[in-house]
Amino acid sequence: MLLIAAIIFGLLSVWVLVLLYRDICNRSKGQNRPFFSLLNHYLAWRAASALSLLRRRRLELSTKNILQVQQDTLLSQIHRNRNTEHGQLFGFPEITDRETFRSLQPLTQYEHYKDSIERIGKGEENVLISERPSLLSRTSGTSGSSATLLTTRETANDFHQAFGVVFDLMLNIYPQTGNLQRTVRFYYPHNWSRSESGIPIGPNFPSPLTSKLNLNTYTTPLAGFEVPTQPEALYVHLLFALKDRSLGALEASFASIVYHSFAFLQSKWEQLIEDIRLGQINPRLKIPEDVRLKLRAQLKPDPRRASELAAEFGCGFRGIARRVWPHLNLVLAVDSGSNELYGRHLKHFYCEGVPIYSPVYAATEGLIGVNLWPEKEERHYLLWPQSIFFEFIPVDLCTEEQPQTLFLDEVKENEQYELVVTNTSGLYRYRMGDIIKVVGFHNQCAVVEFKYRRGQLLNVRGEKITEEAFYGTLLRAVTLWPGATLLDYCCVESSLLGAFCGSSDPHYEVFVEIKGVRNLSEDQRYKLDQCLQEDSELYQSFRRKGSIGPVRVHIVAAGGFKELTDFIIANLGTSYNQFNMHRVLRKKEFLDFIQRKVIS
Repeated sequence: MLLIAAIIFGLLSVWVLVLLYRDICNRSKGQNRPFFSLLNHYLAWRAASALSLLRRRRLELSTKNILQVQQDTLLSQIHRNRNTEHGQLFGFPEITDRETFRSLQPLTQYEHYKDSIERIGKGEENVLISERPSLLSRTSGTSGSSATLLTTRETANDFHQAFGVVFDLMLNIYPQTGNLQRTVRFYYPHNWSRSESGIPIGPNFPSPLTSKLNLNTYTTPLAGFEVPTQPEALYVHLLFALKDRSLGALEASFASIVYHSFAFLQSKWEQLIEDIRLGQINPRLKIPEDVRLKLRAQLKPDPRRASELAAEFGCGFRGIARRVWPHLNLVLAVDSGSNELYGRHLKHFYCEGVPIYSPVYAATEGLIGVNLWPEKEERHYLLWPQSIFFEFIPVDLCTEEQPQTLFLDEVKENEQYELVVTNTSGLYRYRMGDIIKVVGFHNQCAVVEFKYRRGQLLNVRGEKITEEAFYGTLLRAVTLWPGATLLDYCCVESSLLGAFCGSSDPHYEVFVEIKGVRNLSEDQRYKLDQCLQEDSELYQSFRRKGSIGPVRVHIVAAGGFKELTDFIIANLGTSYNQFNMHRVLRKKEFLDFIQRKVIS
């Protein structure tokens, strides 16, 4: 009997191995990779598939009883931190429900936490949260200045949970992503530091190095993520991505990163092709020698691929992504908010014909929402109710210091609100400054659309033109500049110019990077002011009274906004992986920098 059982077990094992081998082969057609690498990729994919299904089910359950889930989320955080200095000050031990919390804890902004976070960085405990934070994270500074916030392990876990849901959605909507194709992940190094007490200071965006198993799914080898500088790291990402004709996806935190990667490729393609032809890492790149040797070991001369790429680049860059990677399935990057412009460039130029999935709505404060509808043009996000307790300020009450808030089960469709969060990282009734619109509901949970940041309003006389409204007006004005395509832009309120504003009337200074035309006439530049008057009655009223002067348009040299990005990141100490372009500049040094890039 034992012999028969052993034979049956052996036959079943062989049958399973044969099925496994066939499945791997079917999912890896056209790929020239070692079987062990494919097996690792397959196992990682299978594990992610199983986990993603569980995480999607958990999310669905949480949206069906939103009042209870939100109450439990809040009370769990309050109970955990009831004995902290902040908890004792605001009566956390007395809080038994959300109404009590709202009455005892006032609405807060960053100034309420700055000193406490500095004390935590120096080593004090039990100030805002009962545990030691895993990280001190810097914000991107779009509100005017960068802030330092606490990050806990729960925050990192939220991102993993959300990307599990994203993975499940990708497999359902884009089943070809289940093939064993590699992804190029544009992830850049950060100069990590530590606080006085040894807490790491850096971005809270998930690193590809958190799981060595997942590295088999990326085109960039492990050593490529060790390149310390952004331009060299980007070069390495592109070099290994271009070598892989069967590439399946492009991934980055934001569409701006993907866009700038293609712009970089457009300027460096000849150099990259030469490296592929020779199987080398360009000797002029400033890469540490030990990292260079590791990368060099992964390369072999490939003149055939180099010639194929040269032919495609020679035909121009419209639709280049699908031409150099004919099996490309997806671009995975956030393209809402200030990234919408970069998403347009990708969709209509570099990545023509390739779907773009904007997966999450996230910030340094934590994960806000996840996009369950990747195939839709509109970027809508289901709020993530399992870790953040949400409140909402009706948009017409945003100017008040302590307005009455609504809870998640009280918001209404088609209404706009300022978002207020209580998270696991020591922020209590914190006004993020994000304005969102409730566009519907999934089960009982609100689905929202990001509209704009309060800190990015243009407001010289009380006209309050939002980033979203100005962007739409600018796009319309550009259509009146024959042959012009808008590549990037930012604005400045004239008060930032000081004595150099050149006019007694407050006004907007607008800096644009365009292609297709070399210059604009004064009449063409004035089209933007006319469009603003047409789109905003209040602005038109101020213009007619003469209390606001006309918009002044300046053309910036090609690549000027990428240089501005580098300058802001260096100045604020933030990360490329989490940076959002400042559409309204609030710092004089940023204005001075972009002024030096003006060519007309």
